[in-house]
Amino acid sequence: MVGAKGGRALGRVAVQTPENKSGHAGIEFVVAEALRREVLRRAGAELVEDEASADWVVGGKVNPLKVEPASLSPVVLTLEYQLSLSVDLHARARDGREVKGDAREMRESERFLSSADAEALRKNRGEALRRVSRVLAARFLDELDEGQGG
Repeated sequence: MVGAKGGRALGRVAVQTPENKSGHAGIEFVVAEALRREVLRRAGAELVEDEASADWVVGGKVNPLKVEPASLSPVVLTLEYQLSLSVDLHARARDGREVKGDAREMRESERFLSSADAEALRKNRGEALRRVSRVLAARFLDELDEGQGG
């Protein structure tokens, strides 16, 4: 079977929820969900719950999350924030091989609009987090696809 990048298909993939070192509750679940969705999206990959039956088991950790002002108004109000997420991901094959995500590629940033409304600010931050998580999940699975020797 041939995978998306022309290598061997990934086959059966189990995704562990990463360890959360971000300092923010729940981010590990957003990253895990992005990884699971990316596995489901790929030709030649099947998401499985049982690690014992998986060809690959993906895991890792979410590093400290940074959210910093990105642009300010003349009266020193924050107009935009920048969210920066980095993850340390790895995949272990059934035969013991391991593929680790390239640290330089496993970080991404996204700007999001500030708001005086706390709920709107929370929503904007959550959308930015989901976007960077999807990008990082795709990058990691690209590396896994390429790194499995296909």
